[in-house]
Amino acid sequence: MNELELKYGCNPNQKPARIYMKDGSELPVTVLCGKPGYINFLDALNSWQLVKAMKEATGLPSAASFKHVSPAGAAVGYPLTETDRKIYFVDSDAELSPIACAYIRARGSDRLCSYGDWAALSDVCDAATARYLKKEVSDGIIAPGYTDEALEILKTKKKGGYNVVQIDPDYTPAAKEEKDVFGVTFEQGYNNFKIDESLLTNIVTKNKELPDSAKLDMIVALLTLKYTQSNSVCYVKDGQAIGVGAGQQSRIHCTRLAGDKADNWYLRQHPKVLSLQFVDKIGRANRDNAIDVYTSDEYEDVLAEGEWQKIFKVKPEVLTAEEKKAWIATQSGVTVGSDAFFPFGDNVERARKSGVQYIAEPGGSIRDDNVIETCDKYGIVMAFTGMRLFHH
Repeated sequence: MNELELKYGCNPNQKPARIYMKDGSELPVTVLCGKPGYINFLDALNSWQLVKAMKEATGLPSAASFKHVSPAGAAVGYPLTETDRKIYFVDSDAELSPIACAYIRARGSDRLCSYGDWAALSDVCDAATARYLKKEVSDGIIAPGYTDEALEILKTKKKGGYNVVQIDPDYTPAAKEEKDVFGVTFEQGYNNFKIDESLLTNIVTKNKELPDSAKLDMIVALLTLKYTQSNSVCYVKDGQAIGVGAGQQSRIHCTRLAGDKADNWYLRQHPKVLSLQFVDKIGRANRDNAIDVYTSDEYEDVLAEGEWQKIFKVKPEVLTAEEKKAWIATQSGVTVGSDAFFPFGDNVERARKSGVQYIAEPGGSIRDDNVIETCDKYGIVMAFTGMRLFHH
């Protein structure tokens, strides 16, 4: 099949819409269920590039959760801890494959932003992944293949309308890519720059101790940034992007946004949050929303009389600002990546408040000395990659 008609473009008024191959070749994707739209395929093709590259770079099953052409989360398939299972709503006795763990961690990076996501898997989708995905609000999935059992499970989602796309894992895009904006065609070389450990050798700080675990996290951060709308900053821990700040005009705003998301991810593990007693049969999305409000400055919205009874069996104690600050201060071992240089040391100041001990960024600012000096003040290890990773 050379082309596929879509329901409409980015918006319902943008018709006709289709995807097709200009050179007359076959599309590298096959729709197995549903009818993906324009934005669905933008998410699908961008997310596939990310997980394929992450698998190649780390050797680990990889997954991503995309929304509006940027990752809400990305992760490799490390096993889940007991705490992970609780905060990601996984049954304690559920048997999970590495690729299922990768997707659960990717979606768990930011469960609010992953609501209605597009899922991407580096490996064949199995039944364990499909069973978890069936319970979540999601628009679709792309993977190099599906087991028969997984496909049958996914075909029951959304009354048979869930979007399931299979991609040819051997497909290679053309060396040049084009896009039209306002009737003008842009052309550039496809960004095939390879991200691996060779980018991490130029350590510019006094502290040069970069463990293998941090190297992997740097790779995860940089690959996530390569497919995130710029400007972008990414916080990573244990092979999981825990905060992605995308599309901000100011880099410090990226750093703050991603840092706040990383803090929210960590706050979900606070003992008071883990002990919340939800009413029976409350939906996952409602639980996520309640946790988000409970851990925010707007906590009174879910603790007010007449409101908490709709959500909780027992009225929770307030998670105070002092408790939140103290909990976040215990976070450590976090890595930050930036798609372009940090122009000021304030980015480092903000990052270290979320437990950042390792930073990967291109370097090249006229204030690099100030940024390095700020890292040295806190014993942070920073590597200059020399490579910008803008994506638009």
